[in-house]
Amino acid sequence: MTSRLCLVGGGRMGEALLAGLLTARWAPVEDLAVAEPVAERREQLARRFPGLLVAPEPVRADGAVVAVKPADVEAACSAIVAAGPPMRVLSIAAGVPLRRLERVLGPEAKVVRAMPNTPALVGAGAAAISAGTSASPEDLDWAEGLLSAVGTVVRVPEVLLDAVTGLSGSGPAYVFLVVEALVEAGVLAGLPRDVSARLTTQTVLGAARMLAETGEAPEALRAAVTSPGGTTAAGLRALEAAGVRSAFLEAVAAATGRSRELGAG
Repeated sequence: MTSRLCLVGGGRMGEALLAGLLTARWAPVEDLAVAEPVAERREQLARRFPGLLVAPEPVRADGAVVAVKPADVEAACSAIVAAGPPMRVLSIAAGVPLRRLERVLGPEAKVVRAMPNTPALVGAGAAAISAGTSASPEDLDWAEGLLSAVGTVVRVPEVLLDAVTGLSGSGPAYVFLVVEALVEAGVLAGLPRDVSARLTTQTVLGAARMLAETGEAPEALRAAVTSPGGTTAAGLRALEAAGVRSAFLEAVAAATGRSRELGAG
């Protein structure tokens, strides 16, 4: 029996993708499989997804998704080949370049590399994909179809995936840090901590929805809530004086550089 798709790695990202695919009705659960070496984790997945084939090793499939830690990628790819080379392979392992994947999977493997981020766990991810040597536009369509089940997908050359890592891959952590700071600021201004946390979370969520749903540029939305001489103008002046804009530029540049270092290792 050949599954339609085998997810190699049943961790949080693998589980999120599986749940997204089932919610989007990409395929029935009987056409999917998960390879997970940890017995306790296999039992958890089997309970959550009745009818799912959960095995300790990859099974033969039309396509495979590599969703393991970077250090385990080559072993996972070797196990995929041993099970029977699939038509297509999508890797969501951070920092592992296409050349390493193709070296293990073989020169004819149709490989797509992706850089997703953790909001995929709640179906709101942002991912970029890049085609390997033998991957066709149809293979990219396949990979995009998979990742679209848990968020937004863009296509970029592999050389830009380090920048994607620095921006959207690490970006949720930057946003969480901003939220932490805003909550503390609200407390400093006199708000109870739970009230400050609730208001901050909804403010960030609302601002993101305005960006996504209005189609307006961020500078236009910012200008619309900034009255001359008003409270927002005073707050923005303090942020600019503290170098917040420059700090974000430096953060993305630093994370991008570190991604390049890890990929070259």
